[in-house]
Amino acid sequence: MSHQADEWDELNFMLGQEAFKQDNGGSQQGLEQRDGTTLSSGFQQKLQNSESNHTSSVIEIRPDLQREQRKGVPEVIFGETKAIGQIITMARNILEETGRAVISRVQPEAVEALRESFQAYTVRFREPAHAVVIYRPDYVRRSTGGLVGVISAGTSDIPVAEEAALIAEEMGCDVTCIYDVGVAGLHRLLEPLRSLLAREVDAIIVAAGMDGALPSVVAGLVPVPVIGLPTSVGYGLGGKGVAALLSMLQTCAPGLSVVNIDNGIGAGITAAMIANRVARARKHQSP
Repeated sequence: MSHQADEWDELNFMLGQEAFKQDNGGSQQGLEQRDGTTLSSGFQQKLQNSESNHTSSVIEIRPDLQREQRKGVPEVIFGETKAIGQIITMARNILEETGRAVISRVQPEAVEALRESFQAYTVRFREPAHAVVIYRPDYVRRSTGGLVGVISAGTSDIPVAEEAALIAEEMGCDVTCIYDVGVAGLHRLLEPLRSLLAREVDAIIVAAGMDGALPSVVAGLVPVPVIGLPTSVGYGLGGKGVAALLSMLQTCAPGLSVVNIDNGIGAGITAAMIANRVARARKHQSP
């Protein structure tokens, strides 16, 4: 049976359940669906493996190991609020299944622990984004042909912009970054933006705090989708990203979509999904 059929079996199974049960016992039960049909052997094995292998002795851990196959988006471990042991356990489970683990918002003390725990792996620490990517030795990063641009208004916006760039790269895109070209000195934007458009990027992420004006400016100039990324850089009545978020949502510039404050992962995923879709269309059109 094809992988696509397995995916539909999985979805049909999940939607057919009255509730997700906490009990991990009896993994063979419930494999027959309500309509009497039997799930594919591939999904049965995935379900059994998930129940037996992807839990912690203290807290149940259930990473979405099929997300990249289903959506083209890797599972990302949010490291900021997790204990180091949880992060390591989740990373091991993901590495075993997919060959790569992406961890965002990693605390400094967790970086060395990850390097120590995964000495046989390639551990990439992207310091500005506070993110770690771990690769199994046999993992090969793929290129989709998608082209993404990332722009930041100021240097204080770079950590969130780098988070967006990282996830777009991990989704196979070629990413070009332009930093510190905000509206306080708008003349700085023109030449870098011209160079970015010359690369024929498929989508552009614009990170900005304070008044959040730069995404509207860019969206009014470029012929590609723009993802507004408000950052919690600012002060006063609309500080911590609130004014930036509202300004981007209130824009009159067409073609601007907005993610939540400091949501670099969401911005990177959205831009990469657009770019990868466009890249596939280009391949189909080429002679």
